[in-house]
Amino acid sequence: MAEECWKVRVDTGGTFTDGWALSPDGSEHRCKVLSSSVIRVQIQDVLPGGWYQLRGAHDFSGNFLRGFQVEGGGVVDDWNPEGCLLSIHGGRAFARGDALEMFTGEEPPILALRILTSTPLENPFPNVDFRVSTTKATNALLERKGSKGVLITTAGFEDLLRIGDQRRPRLFDLKQNLEAPVFDSCVGLSGRIDASGQVVEPLSRAEGAELVAKLKADSVEVVAVALLNSYANPVHEQEVGDWLREAGISSVSLSTDLTGAIRLLPRAETATANAYLAPVMDSFVATVSRGINNGSLELLTSGGGLKDAANYRPIDSLLSGPAGGVRGALEVARSAGYDKVISFDMGGTSSDISRINGAPVLRYEQKIGPARVAAPSIKIETVAAGGGSICQWSGGALAVGPESAGADPGPACYGNGGPLTVTDVNLLLGLMDPKRAGIPLDVEAARVKLHEFQSQMEQDGVPPGPERKLLEGLREIAIERMAEAIRKVSIREGCDPSDYALVAFGGAGPQHACGVADKIGIREVLIPGDAGLLSARGLHHCSREKIVEHQVLSRLDVLSEGWLERVEALIEEALESLGEGGALARILCEMRLWGQDSTLELEMSAIPEHGELERGFLERYRKLYGYDPPAGREIELVALRVVARVAEAGLLPEHFGPALPVDTMEVIQDAFRTCLIEPGWSWAKGSRGGMYLVKQDQTAPSRRELSSGWSSEIESELFRCRFEGLVEEMGELLRRTAMSPNIKERLDFSCALLDAAGRLVVNAPHIPVHLGAIGLCVRKVGEGRKWKDGDMVMVNHPAFGGSHLPDVTLISPVFFEGGIIGFIANRAHHAEIGGKAPGSMPAEARCLEEEGVVIPPILICESGRSRFEAVEDLFRSSRYPSRMLGDNLADLAAQTACNHHGVRALKALARGSSREIVIRNMEELRHHAAEIMRSKLAPVIGHRWHGKDALDDGTRIQVLLRCSEQGLHVDFSDSGPVHAGNLNATEAIVRSAVLYVLRAWVGEDLPLNEGLLDDVHIKTPEGILSPVFPEDPGVCPAVVGGNVETSQRIVDVLLDALDLQANSQGTMNNFLFGNAAFAYYETIGGGSGAGPGWSGLSGTHVHMSNTAITDPEILERRFPVRLLSFSVREGSGGRGRWNGGYGLEREFEFLEGMTVSMLTQRRTRGPRGKRGGAAGLPGRQHVIRRDGSCEELAGICSFTVETGERVRILTPGGGGWGKA
Repeated sequence: MAEECWKVRVDTGGTFTDGWALSPDGSEHRCKVLSSSVIRVQIQDVLPGGWYQLRGAHDFSGNFLRGFQVEGGGVVDDWNPEGCLLSIHGGRAFARGDALEMFTGEEPPILALRILTSTPLENPFPNVDFRVSTTKATNALLERKGSKGVLITTAGFEDLLRIGDQRRPRLFDLKQNLEAPVFDSCVGLSGRIDASGQVVEPLSRAEGAELVAKLKADSVEVVAVALLNSYANPVHEQEVGDWLREAGISSVSLSTDLTGAIRLLPRAETATANAYLAPVMDSFVATVSRGINNGSLELLTSGGGLKDAANYRPIDSLLSGPAGGVRGALEVARSAGYDKVISFDMGGTSSDISRINGAPVLRYEQKIGPARVAAPSIKIETVAAGGGSICQWSGGALAVGPESAGADPGPACYGNGGPLTVTDVNLLLGLMDPKRAGIPLDVEAARVKLHEFQSQMEQDGVPPGPERKLLEGLREIAIERMAEAIRKVSIREGCDPSDYALVAFGGAGPQHACGVADKIGIREVLIPGDAGLLSARGLHHCSREKIVEHQVLSRLDVLSEGWLERVEALIEEALESLGEGGALARILCEMRLWGQDSTLELEMSAIPEHGELERGFLERYRKLYGYDPPAGREIELVALRVVARVAEAGLLPEHFGPALPVDTMEVIQDAFRTCLIEPGWSWAKGSRGGMYLVKQDQTAPSRRELSSGWSSEIESELFRCRFEGLVEEMGELLRRTAMSPNIKERLDFSCALLDAAGRLVVNAPHIPVHLGAIGLCVRKVGEGRKWKDGDMVMVNHPAFGGSHLPDVTLISPVFFEGGIIGFIANRAHHAEIGGKAPGSMPAEARCLEEEGVVIPPILICESGRSRFEAVEDLFRSSRYPSRMLGDNLADLAAQTACNHHGVRALKALARGSSREIVIRNMEELRHHAAEIMRSKLAPVIGHRWHGKDALDDGTRIQVLLRCSEQGLHVDFSDSGPVHAGNLNATEAIVRSAVLYVLRAWVGEDLPLNEGLLDDVHIKTPEGILSPVFPEDPGVCPAVVGGNVETSQRIVDVLLDALDLQANSQGTMNNFLFGNAAFAYYETIGGGSGAGPGWSGLSGTHVHMSNTAITDPEILERRFPVRLLSFSVREGSGGRGRWNGGYGLEREFEFLEGMTVSMLTQRRTRGPRGKRGGAAGLPGRQHVIRRDGSCEELAGICSFTVETGERVRILTPGGGGWGKA
């Protein structure tokens, strides 16, 4: 490439295309155009002779616009830049004030290239070094504008994409809308590779030929291939790929060509996404390549590296725009002498946040729309908070977001009838100058929407107060939301945000930088000179990069031999791919404890010695988790990645003058940046146009202190944000530091903030069965107890609000100014806590003691002093002790750290406001939830509802609901007696089920607060729903099935009584197998019930559960089993006007002898329909013995299997709604 060339960098986003260029003479050029490839202007005046004068200044050179087409017909005939005069030949006439759109028909990057280089249509482009990032593929994926195709997978897994991981997206919605897979056609091929890579069943050429012939007959041109265990040996995928290409099928995506990672589902979704997008992206890249007739084209990947057009894959581009912004933020930071920064890119719809410590952090899987894509990308967290976030008055409370006005209609001030948004709030506060905005802004349109907002408040009897104070409060809520997002991201990665500087960019980032930084304790802010174009500018500091990945999946102790040669081979492959100028950038070692899913990544600048890996892992583990891994746990090297890179463009340092303090709000605005500097900050201008902001007086009040100066409505929403943020931070800390996969991966835990009376204020639940249980537990434990500051109690006993023994709860009082202001608690599922069977869920337990270690309330910390020795003794000395004591202690350490964090955070909140204000806002949230429930009950006073059903053994579950002036009475008196087996539910479980149903009935997004139950009176006499627990656990009733099975039946009975939904599958289908060496446990989804206006979902968890299923490849690698099929049980849902969802079919083959246990319901009768809808099919299960005989199994059973024997499970379908 000759030196005399233009260096042009263009980022095409969903709404705008940003461009930055460096000309051969060293001058910089900038542009921003709509990504619809139009130039939009406004007519200021109509002049004689057919000339139009345009409003504002335009930098287009003479004759540049000649030949542009005009929307509505006509072509630009002439352009006079001095007077902003435009002449149009043909087409319609325009009037003063009209909008006028001009276009060339070119792709947005080519239009930006034309503007930046001032190249008229009749002239060729100059010699250009062209770099592009684009959301073309992302938009096509989100908007379903890819190409129709087919997925080929292993026979038995044709429904893989349809089932996903069986979780439902919204916990409390009875009507669920799942995103359909991008391909609706999937075919299975026989042939099998095992987890070691051995071919156990070859592919059938005849079957393959028949399939290919059918694809050709159906004119299929786009195919993805993902076969089971191909990560271990891709030979079958390669063979299928050869068949397809030989047949002339134009676009074939093999999963193992795209990623070598274990896990079939994300690999299949990656292959389908790549195939789906290939025609769209191939056309885009070809068109852009043809457009630059003189130069080179490189495109940015999601990982922040450049690729030439020939090697660019569709999945490479999905996060390329945000990646360019992070690379730009890194360049800004390095230029100013900073290594540790948080990039904060706030746009119209969302904000992208990324942590940088010397280099961006990578991740290797991300969910984008309907697909999880396994490809390297810069780790970016997207938060639904942007300039277009809608300000709402709903349900008697203020809210900002998460809904956005988007680009159309956009904020109210765009003049297209949009709602009041954060952008409007800033405009009405005078924090931006409409005359200097890139597009026309209508202040009066924003004011009209504000007045409508105020009227809504007044109609509900709430005075909106002074207009400016209301606007400031809405802005403060938006800032609080963004600050909480950064806090959570930082906690998740074990970092303190106050150790970092903030780089703020994007259309709205600099407007909110001071406020966000203030709330999270960041003292320094950098704002780039091209803040609104940084994703384009960042492309200039990217370079060609190659990441070579090798999936290892081996213990460290077996890797010493040949280690050096293995790494050197990867380095050689990476360097060879880059060619001249390539150099090793870093080596990334992804590691974990053997048997876990969560990994840690070590970064090395050179080949590490084998011994360095273990030392580096242990050091990183201690730093991140705060404790050593359990003794004896082996370390696994999951993957080895080598990153090679061509040297980046030279870095120009930026120098700043002295920082000058600001006494009043100061707005600095240009065409590409609006920056707001708040009192208490100083700022300095940089030598390259950037800005440096620093917080001055640290004794002055900051936003970290929530003062009492706001109206009660604004103050309540601010505290709701902070309370929710507190428990979410606790949840991130617990998830990050726990040992158990039930906590880390299945997210089977909850964290809660409770008031001084032990009533739930907010919690962060992942499992609904925890919902109402924690408050009851805190109150039961607190009865007669004299709490002291620094106390922490541990409990799992169902007599004290426990659910079942694996769920261990830790409770901490929070003292401030001499008294308790609240409680912090968390509940987490331990993978193993003793009992008669591994996994602590014995199917045939008859008493509590047989289910594991029983923990009555005991102090794990007393006045701040640890009492872990007593805990360890308890776990060792029980009749059925824990088999994994080290993991139990590690999880308890994580739960303890979680509570300590919550206690500190609540005390800090009280210090920043006051004891009285914290207590008042806890009470306000409770009052708000109670009022919502009262408003729901008011129209139905005098109504009665009945519901009844029975468990498979005939035990009754019956309820009478009655609404009176005193509230809702929920009476389970006619339910069955104490169960002889393990299906007994506790008071806590019943309370959780009732709260879940009420939350679903209300249907509003509100904190999970026990105020919902203020006017709800639950009656559960002694029996299956309220057994008595004597002191001796050996005579206490068993409860494990009550937690997982009876809880589901309670919900179905309540929903049936309230006429809200037909019965769902009504079981968690608990399935366990193991022997002396291992244990495995899973719950399996089924059909959800239909409702008024919707059909049920198929193959999903319902109601009280929502855990992910283990990926087939992980399952087969870790355990001696083979998963033969996992599919939708077609036709199992009840027919109706709206059909019930279908259940699932899952079949295992056992490769050695072991014990199998099942704990299920809905095996004798199917889930009932509603309003004339038919029942779903009941579940069934069989064991197929070695001699071919088939035995039907009871719903609750335990039995042994030998090598080669199989178990087939068919889960229930949901009931239908209405007559078909």
